[in-house]
Amino acid sequence: MITVFGSTNLDQVGTVSRLPKPGETVAGGTFSMAAGGKGANQALAARRAGADVRHVSAVGADAFAEPALAFLKADGVDLSGMQTADTATGIAMIFVDRDGENVIAVLPGANGTITPADAEAAVAAMGPGDILMLQQEIPQAATERALDAARARGITAILNTAPFLETTAGIAGKAAILVANETEFALLTERGTEELDAAMQDWSKAHGQTVIVTLGPDGAKAATPEGLIHVPAMKVTPVDTVGAGDTFCGYLAAGLDAGLPLEAAMRRAAVAASLACLKPGAQPAIPRGGEVEKAQAT
Repeated sequence: MITVFGSTNLDQVGTVSRLPKPGETVAGGTFSMAAGGKGANQALAARRAGADVRHVSAVGADAFAEPALAFLKADGVDLSGMQTADTATGIAMIFVDRDGENVIAVLPGANGTITPADAEAAVAAMGPGDILMLQQEIPQAATERALDAARARGITAILNTAPFLETTAGIAGKAAILVANETEFALLTERGTEELDAAMQDWSKAHGQTVIVTLGPDGAKAATPEGLIHVPAMKVTPVDTVGAGDTFCGYLAAGLDAGLPLEAAMRRAAVAASLACLKPGAQPAIPRGGEVEKAQAT
């Protein structure tokens, strides 16, 4: 069983010819809304990968709450831990250019009402062998309490360092598994990307963690006490990279929950993340387990 403790948003997505510079206006094309939020995305990815998943989060008492939860409900994610706050549902405002690159601004709304007490309750409901998945789109005090509670109960906690915060370095060492992209890991270690392998090994040894760094089209790397692992991504022409990192995290958690070795779980997660780049949006683009297995077999 996987518990995802994190954000739920409604994404508002506009396509543009290129990403605007500060102070610049760029004409756009299409507009759409879709369920999102890093927590919800990862919960859906883990569920579509075949895991039993509980998502603990909050939405607002507004018209955005129902569409924000639509995919989670349709795919059978356990929402018994979902709260309704007396505020707006969180939203993410996203611009995507013709090459699939994006910029995102997140307005937390109900996500900002999640407390350390909610973290305690979420972890208390977990059992031995369960996996806790965390990100950083809810108050950091709640995320940190969840990490502490998981460690005290012997539960495997995976922390995704996105979005990177000033306080990330202070809690990153508390997870059993740390997942960052290349930029985030460079910020965390204050070492350049040219030192990536050495920086990963040093961090893993210093904190007793498994460290995974996602590399976009170059796949992902992991540092463990046993050494380095590198898995490739599929070669694709991206339509939209929104949600690819969350797809990787959800599939990684599901693979580990199913008992796969780390390298196998990473390979499956990297293929899933590549497939997620082939459709627009975050949750609508997350592939199902059968699609990933078919892609791995070719």
